[in-house]
Formats: sequence, C-alpha cells, structure tokens
Amino acid sequence: MLESAEIRRRFLAYFAERGHTVVPSSSLVPADDPTLLFTNAGMVQFKSVFLGEERRDYSRACSAQKCVRAGGKHNDLENVGRTARHHTFFEMLGNFSFGDYFKREAIHYAWELLTDPTAGFGLDPERLWVTVFEEDDEAARIWLEEVGVDPARFARIGAKDNFWSMGDVGPCGPCSEIFYDHGPEVAGGPPGSPEADGDRYVEIWNLVFMQYNREKDGTLTPLPRPSVDTGMGLERMAAVLQGVHDNYDTDCFLPLIEAVRALAPEPEAEGARVSERVVADHLRSVSFLLADGVVPANEGRGYVLRRILRRAARHGRRLGFHRPFLAELLPTLIERMGDAYPELAARRDHIARVMEREESRFLATLDHGLALLEEALAGLEPGAPLPGELAFRLYDTYGFPLDLTRDVAAEQGHPVDEAGFEAAMEGQRARARASWKGGEESEAQIAYRRLLDRVGPSRFTGYERLEEAASCLALVRGGQAVPVAGAGEEVEVVLDATPFYAESGGQVGDRGRLVGEGVEVEVLDTQAPVPGLVCHRGRVVRGRLEPGMALTAVVDAEARAATARNHTGTHLLHAALREVLGEHVRQAGSLVAPDRLRFDLHHFAPIEAGQLREIERLVNEEIWRHEPVVTREEELEAAVASGAMALFGERYGDRVRVVSVGDFSKELCGGTHVANSADIGLLVIEREQGIAAGVRRVEAATGPAALAYLRRQGERLAQAAALLKGEPEQLPERLERALARERELAREVERLRRRLAEAEAGQGAEVEVGGVALVVRDLGEADPAALRQTADALRGRGRPFVALLGGRHKGKPLLLCAVDRGLTGRVDAGQVVRQLGRHIGGGGGGRPDLAQAGGKRLEGLPEALKAGEALLRERLGG
Repeated sequence: MLESAEIRRRFLAYFAERGHTVVPSSSLVPADDPTLLFTNAGMVQFKSVFLGEERRDYSRACSAQKCVRAGGKHNDLENVGRTARHHTFFEMLGNFSFGDYFKREAIHYAWELLTDPTAGFGLDPERLWVTVFEEDDEAARIWLEEVGVDPARFARIGAKDNFWSMGDVGPCGPCSEIFYDHGPEVAGGPPGSPEADGDRYVEIWNLVFMQYNREKDGTLTPLPRPSVDTGMGLERMAAVLQGVHDNYDTDCFLPLIEAVRALAPEPEAEGARVSERVVADHLRSVSFLLADGVVPANEGRGYVLRRILRRAARHGRRLGFHRPFLAELLPTLIERMGDAYPELAARRDHIARVMEREESRFLATLDHGLALLEEALAGLEPGAPLPGELAFRLYDTYGFPLDLTRDVAAEQGHPVDEAGFEAAMEGQRARARASWKGGEESEAQIAYRRLLDRVGPSRFTGYERLEEAASCLALVRGGQAVPVAGAGEEVEVVLDATPFYAESGGQVGDRGRLVGEGVEVEVLDTQAPVPGLVCHRGRVVRGRLEPGMALTAVVDAEARAATARNHTGTHLLHAALREVLGEHVRQAGSLVAPDRLRFDLHHFAPIEAGQLREIERLVNEEIWRHEPVVTREEELEAAVASGAMALFGERYGDRVRVVSVGDFSKELCGGTHVANSADIGLLVIEREQGIAAGVRRVEAATGPAALAYLRRQGERLAQAAALLKGEPEQLPERLERALARERELAREVERLRRRLAEAEAGQGAEVEVGGVALVVRDLGEADPAALRQTADALRGRGRPFVALLGGRHKGKPLLLCAVDRGLTGRVDAGQVVRQLGRHIGGGGGGRPDLAQAGGKRLEGLPEALKAGEALLRERLGG
C-alpha cells in the first residue's frame, strides 16, 4: 500500500526525471488575482503564464498544490462528510507544459505513470477508462492507436464535461479524463452512461489541452503555443492505491478521524461517523487557511473560513465536545503533513490561538441559537420551510451561517426559505458569500495586452538612475491608442525605457516629467495595467506629443526619496512588529507614499501603548545604527530558505529581489529603498486601529514628515496647556484636577436630580383605584433618567402603586410605566407602553415592573397619557 506522501513524492519525481521543474505549492490566497476566492486548482499559480503575461525560465513544470473549494462557484461544503469524495481542502498533483509538449506526450506520460509498475503506480490497465471531447479526433487516435486503450473502455463526451475554459473569453480547449473502476461491488456506471454519477468509476486524472483562444463573439482561434494543464486529486489516487473506494478511508484522513474519535466524549453518538469526517476535513482547511494568513471575518475569504470552523465546532458538539477542541488535533495534522507543508509547524501557535478564540466565541452563542432554532422547527408543520427572516436573525445575532441553519433544518425534514433570508440580509449575504467569477478580462485589459504584444515590455532603469533617455512608443487614452496628444490633454505615455516606478507592492507610482523638443508632459502617476507595460499617466503641459518622439524621462527626486524612506521604514516596522507581537504577524496590505506609510497586519488584539512604544524604539534604533540597505537577486527558493519574508498576496517569479537591512529585516521586494538606514532619519507611529476582524492598521511617518508630526503634536499640547492655564509639563496634573472637579459636579447634579424627582413624586394628582395609588403625570422637559428617578421615588414610598409618566427630551416624547412588583399580575408595564406607543408614533418595551417607550409625535403625548390612565383604571378594576 502506497501512503499519500509516497504518492506525492513519486508523482513529482516522475516528472522531474522528464525535464519538469518542481514548483512549490502557492498560497491558498491567489497572488494578485482578485477573480478567485481561493486557489482551487494546480494551474492557478501558472495562470499568468498560460495567458502570456509572464515568462518563466522553464517550459515544463509539476507541482503538488494545496486547494480549497468552499465558497463561490466551487462550493463543496454541504456535501463534506456525507459522500466519499467531497472535501473543502485537497491536494492537486499536476504537470504542465507552456508551449512545450502537447497531447501525445501528455497522454503517454499519464498512461506510463499510472500503469508502469517500475516508473509509476502499476495500476491494472483493464480497470482504467478514458474519455475525450467528442470532436477531438487527435486525442482519440493517440489513446486508441498509440496507447492501445480498449475501445470498450473509451468514450467521446460532450463539451459539458470534456471542454475546459478559463472564462467566457481566453484560453480554452478539449480535455481527456482518466477513470478508475472500483469494481462491480460498488454502485455506478461507466462515464457517459446514465449511471455515471455513482461511485464505481472515479475520475483520477484530467488532461486539459489548451489549444484555442475564445473570442468575445464565441469563435475559437488556434493558439500559437498550445499548452497542457493536468490535475490528479491526491486523495482520490490514495483511495485507488490503498484499495478503498472512500477517500475518508485513506491515510489522508484516517489518522485524523481516529484522533477525533479518541478525543470525543461521545464517539458513538448518533451521526458520529459523519461528524468525525466533517471535523477531520474542516481541520485541514481551517489549519491551512490560517497558515496562509486568512483570518476569520464577516465577509470574503475570512467569512468562508469562519463558516468552516463553526461547522466543525457544531459537529464537535454532536460528538460531546462542550469546549474548544480543534487545536488539540493539530499535532496529528502536523505529523502527517508538516514535512510537505512546513508552514503548518511554523505557524502552529497562531493557528491554535485563532482556533481556540473562534471556537470559544461560537460556543458562547451556539446553545442559545440552537435552542431558538429547535423551538422554531418544532412549531412547523411537517415539511414546511423555516422562515427566511428567522434564518437571517440566527445569522445576524448568533453568527449562524446559512448552511449551518440549513443543515439542522434538513436533519428534521425542513427546507429553508432562502429567498426570504436574502431579502432580510439586504445585500450583506451577497457581499459576504460573493461568488468571485474568475478568468475574464475587461476590454481595457485586453487592449493593454494587445498594445504590450505590439510594442513589447518597458525596460525599467529606476533602481540605478532617476533620469533616462527614451523613445515614445505609444499614447493611450481611455484604453485606446491615440496618434497625438496636445497641450492641456491628459494621456498615458508608453516608453521603451523608463526610470519611473509603476505602482506595485503597496508603493505608489512615481511622479515627474517627460521632456522633449518643444514638448513637456507632467507625469502625475505611473501604473502597469498589465505586467510589463508601464504607463506614465499625465498631462501635456506644452507642445504636441506623438509616438516616435525622443524624450527625457525625469523622476521627481524629492518625492522618490521620501517614498524610499517610507518603504525601507515599512520593512523595519514589519520586522519590529513581528519581534514585539510574535511570529504570527503577517502583512495584510500596505501603502507607501511620499508623505505617509500605512501597514496592515494580521493580529488578534489591539496593540497596546507600551507595545507601540517598544516597536517605535526598535525601528529607530535600527535607523540610528547606520546599517547599509543591501539589495540582491536570488532564486526564490533559496531566498525564502535563507529567512527572507515573502509577503502575503504577492506574486513572485523564479528570481526575486531581496532587500536586507543589517540582520534586522530581510524581505522579498521590488520597490525602491534608501541606501542606508540612517537616510530615514526618524520614524514616528501616528496611530493604530482595527480595520477588520483580526486586522490592525499602523500609520507612521518618517524623516521630515515625522518631524512635522511631532511639531504639530507639540503645538496641540501647548494649546491644551494654555486652556488649563499651565505649561505642557503641567498638563497631567491640571487635567486630573479638572476631571476631579467635573466628577464632583456630576455627583452634585445627580443629588439634585434625585431631590427633584422626590419632589415631583410628591406633587400633583394621585388617585386611589382598587386600593392602589395611580399616578399619571406629564413631567415636561425630562430625559429617561429623570423619568426613572421619579419612578424610583414613588417606589421608595412603600405603598402599592402604578405610575405612568410622560416627558419631552430633545424634542421627542417619552413614556415610562412603573408597577409595584406585587401588582405585575394585574398590570404588565411592558404591555402598557407597547400599547400606548402608537399614540406617539413609536414603540417600546421592558420588564413587567418597568418599561419605557419613545416616539416621534410630540403632539400625541397628552393623548397617550389620557388613554393610559383609562387603560390602567380598567386593569386595576376602577
């Protein structure tokens, strides 16, 4: 029996021996690709290569890619644990050709690896079935005539299953799928048959032949360099090679399931088998997502992570867990997968901490929410839908994802009114569970790409100099090439060479000038709308600009120097944050501009004032050490192995630029930096705040901007001191005295209010009804506190009473009803104010002995008091 680790190793070794570069798995968060929620296939990290946006040093590659499918278009969440092959996290083994080999080699490689007992896995060819796209005669001929597949185990299938597209436009092509027959003891029919959805015939490898480009009108144009993209699910292959037909019975899951069972207080509970599987699967996806920097949140990726984690916690409850438990399973997962994915062990503490915090929060509301849901379900007719409004209330108040509510309802035979849920959500659900449609390019992007194909990439010289002789290659306006730009017109200028840095990695684009004979352009921003094409966006100040003209590109040196200070300062800040807060800190975003820097980080709590001071001290100590800032190019794998930080969400090529500041900071970075840390001068942290669940933002300034910030703060202190008639160093003492005086005055006001309330309670009409003192009074200008104090004064007299009090506060009417606790069986204060609230255009509620209401119709207050008196007389029997 081959273990999953050996299957992974053997797959990669097979292709490495055949000239393929083994490429490490990319992050589960697609780098620089907003079209995808998560990495869901092996080809995702090569998407730019397939699209022709990026060139790499190799034309053949293979990888073992970690993938998640649990949101958007690819959502397997609800089937996880209930079927043999649905998972939220899985590994995709794949081999890729970028304009190198094509169908013949791809097919022969696949067959040899699957069937050869020496070079591959030694599967019985008689148990393998093959499908091709119904119109792909070339692939069919290779399979039948060259490989020799039995025509009885071969089928041509339509485009629905055997034609792959990256999107509505772009690369696409036919595919060929290989299936394994688990044998007649498992239900299901061969591919293409009506029973194909059974478990007997399982797809184990898909070979995609990208040979066309789909145009906007749907026509297919042959690609000049056809490519190959293949995918083999490791978990499915493990089931085949380990002699089982259920992925959960493989070594990918069994050790985790056994660990769950050993830990569970009630391992034999009803439905335990499904719950064990759910926990085992969800543990994998939650752990890997946390390791890759995703944090629980109420939208986007973080929302999907939170849903998965909470679903695992609920299934844990079914197994008897009444405490956070997922982190206790981490050692088993790391033991099984830590060698292949060292990030699990490296971020173990962070993963465990976030798991425990999220589970604790969810468990605190789970019991209450489940009780409400069970109560609602018990009141439904058999098969009746659960109201969508209730499903939304569970989501909004108790954090129940819709799928969790759906699960519980389905177990008792009830669907959920999802249309009602969506209406109640008022757009929140659409944002939180957005199906990020991938693969399509805007018309502008297509136009920029065609321009890049025509003029070629711009050569960047801005690391070495700030001025460059260049030739104008093209002018662009509104995404379209234009032949000329005159004075006063805005235009994008493409040069053959440029010292201007295009916005990337959080650093803003350079500003400056383009100067030629009789012409000048003020460059306001520099962007790269597609990789390799640098567009200088600006305004023609004088003259007339045309393609072909010679220009001198001059970067604004002052702005570039300020940006460089802030960029190197950001690196030092990142290193200091990790030293003070912990190695779990990961960059979640940044802004590096001439006048400011901003750094967003994944961290689970506000950064304390003392921690901020220590972070600032560490950064400035490094600045004042006069450390050289060293940049060099290295191979990506070697750079990361040497300790260089690879930033979250960034896309890197095979060779990377490494920026080091002494032994303190080492990051992969393509931005511009100072030559020595001392050039930064000073860094001051201006503020720290939370911007999302688990994400903090630190804003800072360096150099002259930092000095200006300190000067402004000093001026504010001086102004505050002047208001308190003192010097800045006396501020704490003077302010404490002023606050103490304010507290004393507040206590005096409270004493006077109580005396006034007691006086109010002893004034005015009071009638006895049924042996009870009934007080109905309009107190005039009175806030809610004054109404309550008057009610307390009445209660303090020791006589049975019922009071209805009215007041006006900030132009709006108020009502308060107070009832002696011994009389709440006859008069319920909450019911009284709810009934009277309509008179003042509002509503309210509260306890049976004390309730209040507010409204908008001030003119309705007398009417409310009159109606209330009649109502109370009736209730008291008068």
